[in-house]
Amino acid sequence: MSVFRAKNPKRRNITKEVSSYRKHRDDLKKDYLERCGYCNSIDTWRFVWFEIDHFVPQKYLNTIKDTDYFNLVYACRSCNNAKRAKWPSMDEKVHNVNDEGFIDPCDDDYGNQFKRTDTGRILPATKIGQWIYNELKLYKPQHEIIWAMAELDELIQEIEEVLKYNPNGELKDRLLDCYRGFVEYAKKLSSAGF
Repeated sequence: MSVFRAKNPKRRNITKEVSSYRKHRDDLKKDYLERCGYCNSIDTWRFVWFEIDHFVPQKYLNTIKDTDYFNLVYACRSCNNAKRAKWPSMDEKVHNVNDEGFIDPCDDDYGNQFKRTDTGRILPATKIGQWIYNELKLYKPQHEIIWAMAELDELIQEIEEVLKYNPNGELKDRLLDCYRGFVEYAKKLSSAGF
């Protein structure tokens, strides 16, 4: 088992008035490290669409404006669609009750709700993590596939960097193995309908 995500996103304190919450997209993408706040999928490939989620759903906003930056989450379409207007407390100030509800993805505690297997599958680690896992459908294979592709991509880049300064047959073979694995995951992704 490994940690759910290596680095937690942090929202800056952006208070500028905007006409639409969509105007925050670039700032959110930066603050969320180009990753979904909920599943941690990276915003690299064209088949993973990213949207802006209202952490407290618009339906329950009373004092929070729908353009308030602190309530926005950079999210992949899968997580955004799964979350929708789910908010068990129905109170904008109460994020969760009796292990049902959400934890803000920028809260350091969010990452503690899940673990990852060595292949990237997300698993719940707490009771509220189990609830979030089920509601966001974090069990979907795409999360594991996208994680594995990102890991392979990172490893390929590291090996290519090393090979620039130290050409080595063994490393070249590792790079080719990684590339083959990357291609295999891409085929798996395509056959899964992404």
